[in-house]
Amino acid sequence: MSKIVIKIIQAALILCLMVFTSYAQETQLKITKREISGHLEFLTSSKNKGRLPGTKGNRRVVRYIAKDFKSSGVKAFDEEYRQKFRAQLRGEKGGKPGKNVKTWNVVGYIEGNDPYLKKEYIVLGAHYDHLGHGGPSSKKPGSKEIHPGADDNASGTSALLEIAEKLVGNRFMLRRSVIVVAFGAEEQGLLGSEYFVRNLPVPKESIKLMINMDMIGRLNEQQQVYMGGAGTFPKGVDLMKDLGSELGLNPVVHAGEVGGSDHVSFYKEGISVLGLHTGGHPQYHRPEDTMDLINIPGEIKVAEYIYRTIIKVAGEDYEMKFIRQD
Repeated sequence: MSKIVIKIIQAALILCLMVFTSYAQETQLKITKREISGHLEFLTSSKNKGRLPGTKGNRRVVRYIAKDFKSSGVKAFDEEYRQKFRAQLRGEKGGKPGKNVKTWNVVGYIEGNDPYLKKEYIVLGAHYDHLGHGGPSSKKPGSKEIHPGADDNASGTSALLEIAEKLVGNRFMLRRSVIVVAFGAEEQGLLGSEYFVRNLPVPKESIKLMINMDMIGRLNEQQQVYMGGAGTFPKGVDLMKDLGSELGLNPVVHAGEVGGSDHVSFYKEGISVLGLHTGGHPQYHRPEDTMDLINIPGEIKVAEYIYRTIIKVAGEDYEMKFIRQD
C-alpha cells in the first residue's frame, strides 16, 4: 500500500473520530428524543414486568440506571451507586401484609466548582419502581396484567438520566453540587426516599433543595406544569413562573401543597422541596399507562425547565433557606 493511500486512510479515520467526538459531545449537552425514547422503551419493557421491588425486573432497572450514571460521568459516593434497603410490600386490604424484599436507591453526584458552595447540595430525584402486575394499589382491581408505568414514573426516571448527563456536560456552570437519586419502592409508601433521608451520604444541613419528578410525561396542549413547594425556598414561586414562561410553559405554581411523592420525605426533615408533575389521567395505576401516550417533546421541554432551575439555584450564589408552608 502506497504512502499516499495510507495518509488518505489516516486522514479519513481522524475525520471520523472528530465527527464522532463532536456528536457525542453534542448529545451529552442536549436532552434528545432518541435518548428519552430509549430510556422509556427499556423501563416499560415487558421484560421488566412493571418494576415491582424484589423482582428480577426491578434489579435489571437498578443495574441500568447505575450503568447510565457511570457512563454519563456521574460520580458515586464511596464507589457504589446502589443504596440497599428492605421494603415491606403493600398487602391487600384486610389481608396479610406483602413480602419484605430487598431493593435499592440508585445515587450519584455531580460536584460543583465553587470551593465553598460545592459543599452544599441540590437533590434531583425520581422514583423508578412501579406496581408489577397490579396488586392493591392498582386502579384495575383483580388485574394480572403488567402495569408498565410509562408516565408513573418511567417519565421521571428517563428525565433524571438525561438531566444528569446534561449537568455533567455543563459542570463548569455549577457552583453547588448536585445529587441525583432514582428512588426505589415509592409506590409502597415513599420507602426509598424515607430510607435515603435517614441515611444521607452528606450532612443533612448541606442539602438546600430537593426537586422531585413524578409523572412528567403527559404535558397537555395548555403547556401546564404543576408543582408544589415553591414557597419553601426564597423567591421560589417567582423563579418557577419566570423560567416557565421563557420556555413557553404555563406553570401552575403552589407555594405549599407539598404532598404525594418522594419530596415529602425531605420536607418532613426541614429541607426545601419542589415537586413537579404534568397532571393526572385515566391511565394512572392501570395497565394502560403505556409509552405510546407519552408526549416526548413535552417531556423534553419539562426536563429542560428542571435543568434550568438547577442551573439557577446551583450555578449562582442563590439564597437558600427552608421556609415552612402550612
